[in-house]
Amino acid sequence: MDLEICVESVESAIAAERGGACRVELCSSLAEGGVTPGAGLIAMVRRHIQIGIFAMIRPRGGDFCYTRHEFETMQEEIRHARALGADGVVLGVLDERACVDVSRTRQLVELAAPLPVTFHRAIDMTPDLSEALETVLATGAACILSSGGAPDAAQGATQIARMVTQAAGRIAIMPGGGITARNIAALAQATRATAFHASARTAVSSPVRFRKPGMAMGATRGREYDRFIVREETVRGLATALQRCARPDNPHPS
Repeated sequence: MDLEICVESVESAIAAERGGACRVELCSSLAEGGVTPGAGLIAMVRRHIQIGIFAMIRPRGGDFCYTRHEFETMQEEIRHARALGADGVVLGVLDERACVDVSRTRQLVELAAPLPVTFHRAIDMTPDLSEALETVLATGAACILSSGGAPDAAQGATQIARMVTQAAGRIAIMPGGGITARNIAALAQATRATAFHASARTAVSSPVRFRKPGMAMGATRGREYDRFIVREETVRGLATALQRCARPDNPHPS
């Protein structure tokens, strides 16, 4: 059983490794669902952890239908991530119908090679998950991250199980979205997936004591002094629960 933790800082990446994660999905701006991390962040995380690093390739927040220049930016970001020591990349490209853009996704998969590509939760925005799975498979991606088209993986567990059955080992299906130590065992049993993705984030208050009234930065009004971190103990709880699922003497985890 593999555990991937989504992180946006060096400190959180270190905590994920110490807690027992197999790899991290490295992003920036998780408040927007995650965008491409900067070169400095990739390099620093690579310097401080030994587990796998899958870099998010997403030039902006919002939808997944990209302009020509945004697509070119994604290509350049893949080149940089590979050069900086990433072990894989995470991306998703849809067309104007919200269907998987086969041509563009295949181009990015081929550019990333030999690094594996995870097609992220953009798939949950498509009109037909079964059709989308086959389309992603045709692009050469190695894994699909999905909540089963639902707001979180617990609500989408039945659909994720269908995706695992449909994939039949041709591509990995990795549940993600709202996964915690309390529900990961049940999800493992319900979906029969063998890899799981969790953010494991905890909100902490900024140490800044002076907070200027009436001032806000961008669209983060009211959240300027919130920070989100990954705690080692949170990851360990997830990893421990997942390890229990994998034990041969515990075929029916609760």
